[in-house]
Amino acid sequence: MEPQPPAEQVLRQLGQLLSQRPGVITELGALLEAAEPRWLFGAGSPAALGELAAALSAFAALPEREQDAVELRDGDGAYAAAAERAADVGVVFLQLLAKLEAAKAEESLGPAVEPVLRRVMGHMYVLAVTHIEEAAWTGSRSRAVATELLGALVRASGCGTVAELLRGRKEEEEGGFAAVMRLLRPRLGKDTWKRNPATKHVFSWTLLHITRPWLSQHLERVLPASLLISDDFREENKVLGVHCLHHIVLNVPGADLCQFNRAQVVYHALYNHLYSREAPLIQCVLCVDRLGILIARHLKRLERVILGYLEVSDGPEEEARLGILETLQCTIEHAWPRMPCRLPVLLKALLKMIWDVHTDQGSTPEPVRAALLQRATECLILLDRCSEGQVKILLEGVYSCCEENRVRECIRRVQENT
Repeated sequence: MEPQPPAEQVLRQLGQLLSQRPGVITELGALLEAAEPRWLFGAGSPAALGELAAALSAFAALPEREQDAVELRDGDGAYAAAAERAADVGVVFLQLLAKLEAAKAEESLGPAVEPVLRRVMGHMYVLAVTHIEEAAWTGSRSRAVATELLGALVRASGCGTVAELLRGRKEEEEGGFAAVMRLLRPRLGKDTWKRNPATKHVFSWTLLHITRPWLSQHLERVLPASLLISDDFREENKVLGVHCLHHIVLNVPGADLCQFNRAQVVYHALYNHLYSREAPLIQCVLCVDRLGILIARHLKRLERVILGYLEVSDGPEEEARLGILETLQCTIEHAWPRMPCRLPVLLKALLKMIWDVHTDQGSTPEPVRAALLQRATECLILLDRCSEGQVKILLEGVYSCCEENRVRECIRRVQENT
């Protein structure tokens, strides 16, 4: 009987053939299924299995596209084929994890498991997170395999959650986040991050699992990519980048952010978005709900932004005005003790906006006009409550001299709800 060739030789050969013969993935799965752990995890296997994981990851990768190409849509043939390849690769990764679990039980093989896991963990994680949620590039099978793979990876690492897998079980222990970012870093460059539409989602999904105090040590890895995504011209990318920046601000100590002028860089990145007319982005940048009463620290700047948006119509759908009225309402609710001193300015701005909406002869649809008046009225009611009825007193003179029914209706509603 001929001696069996070393595992590292066989694994490297199969990895090299993947790009030439896609059917090799089936052979590889059968090999892992039948392989003895002692043969599979012999000397030299960690490096060979790491190379194999990289080859499998490349085999399952989404097709690259031009930097600013239009997003591919659901049902695209190239994405459907990539989802099937990813599912096949995920099955192979599951078989490898099963062999690692079996090797742990053998005393002589136990020490070989950790080096192998460190080599393959990043590739398995990126594949799983790429396909774990519904997207244009995933399918029902790839999502099911991805969910199973991520769970198996967490268990094989001896962790209880994905966050623990990424950050490490102890504060001084290096988790898998560094390995994942080493794989993502080349894909998150200025000229590369748009070529794979899943990269930004893998990055943001991963970032949100790293919290205080672990995130601080990775600040240099995550801040540049977050700034890059937030600075894009597409609204969805801006919003995603702002969410990443918010997470960083909330989970990194202020002293660390202030080093090397990082806090100022983040501030300017967010401030520039305040000139946008895209309502979802404005709501994302003005993080009032998360700050709560702490929004009182920023009222002077926030007031200028609110007044600016109330003054100018942004077209038929009035998304910016509707969004800023929602922000104002939330601000009043959280910082109500500081509202009475700002009452004259805010009341004047709201009444002027109500008058503008009523007299506007443009193309704004009636439901949009009604929504603007409704939200402005709700803001007036809140201002009256936190100023102990001052709005009601000030509006009495306006009501008596105003002949426009819709404006009088808004004032009447404020008076009835105090």
